[in-house]
Amino acid sequence: MTKRILDGVKILDLTRFFSGPQCTLFLAGLGAEVIKIDDPDGGDPTAFSPPFAGPHGVSFERRTQEDMGIAYLKRARSKKSATLNLKSADGKELFLRMSRQADVVVENFSAGVAARLGIGYDVLREVNPSLVYCSLTGYGSTGPAKNLKAYDLMVQAAAGLMSITGQPGAGPTKAGSPLSDAIAGLFAAFGIVAALNYRQRTGHGQSVDVSMTDCLLSLILDEPLDCYRELGLSFQQGNRIMRFSPFNAYQSADGWVTIGAASNDDWSTLLDLMGRSDLKDDPDIMSVSWRLSNNATVDEIVSKWTSALPTAEIEQQMRSARIPCSPVRTIDDVLAWDQIVARNMAVSLWNPLAKATMHVKAASFPLQFGDADVGYDTPAPIPGAHTEEILREMAGVDAAEFQRLRERNII
Repeated sequence: MTKRILDGVKILDLTRFFSGPQCTLFLAGLGAEVIKIDDPDGGDPTAFSPPFAGPHGVSFERRTQEDMGIAYLKRARSKKSATLNLKSADGKELFLRMSRQADVVVENFSAGVAARLGIGYDVLREVNPSLVYCSLTGYGSTGPAKNLKAYDLMVQAAAGLMSITGQPGAGPTKAGSPLSDAIAGLFAAFGIVAALNYRQRTGHGQSVDVSMTDCLLSLILDEPLDCYRELGLSFQQGNRIMRFSPFNAYQSADGWVTIGAASNDDWSTLLDLMGRSDLKDDPDIMSVSWRLSNNATVDEIVSKWTSALPTAEIEQQMRSARIPCSPVRTIDDVLAWDQIVARNMAVSLWNPLAKATMHVKAASFPLQFGDADVGYDTPAPIPGAHTEEILREMAGVDAAEFQRLRERNII
């Protein structure tokens, strides 16, 4: 039987919404045992929040008792679910007992909340010195902004992404998906795996402090944005990039296509394809520096050619010439794309209350390994489905104590 990469790693997951659940979803995909810990009253806020998927399809209203939140059905795959009231003394004591058996604790509370609950890293490392403790917040656990609440929109604004997204002269524009949440979740998973590797070599656990803003900025600043003004560039480049020209989305006869020439050889080949070999004698047109300063002129040349051809023909010619190109696909197009189908990258969700497959797609685990199994093997659980099992295995709770805890709303 092929081993999973994180087989045997137990993770207590206190996260909510997107960034934290995305992190633990990736870790579950690598084979870790991820145990969601939710409040017995409210539970995971996404489990029964719109949009819903149920027996009658998708909607913003919960039309049946079997309807469940789509976000929960996606993000809770391959996880277990237990409930525990961490605001109670008994709940806190049970969590400390569980932490002794855990390898990792992940939380995305606002800065300071875990400490106020008595379950911060300073407390848990006394209970379990080898514990890896990951805290994921909008701005990190240090600095003047550490106590500010943040969602993806605020982080995209704070890190400058909204100021550089969109067409030149347009207002601030958010990326089409909550990138800062997703990116921070990925960085958090990376940090946890790194800390586990360090523990394997040294025997020491440690804290991992993840700032959504830091993660996003670390990717944005690969671009020399602080030099744009000196270079005479707009901070909003639309679909262009400041190193190559042409590099843009162009309207075809029946849609849109992206084309990028990363070298003068590519550009020369493209001119031949467009029937504009005459321009190769123009030293300006053949200069990358000139083209970057005159992108509008270059785009006009390319657009005149693409607008007369169907997307499929443009794509075929670009492929034959080995010039990077892609049609601009809608989400429906992406889900039907043979490349995505071949790699099984989009799968249907199972609703455990409806006991049926929903007509809703979720992404599969995005990495493939040569000698290890990965993936989300089980659907999202019914909230609290594993409470008794987890408390028995990780906190030594017997049937009598379990009943008392249930009666007192501790679980």
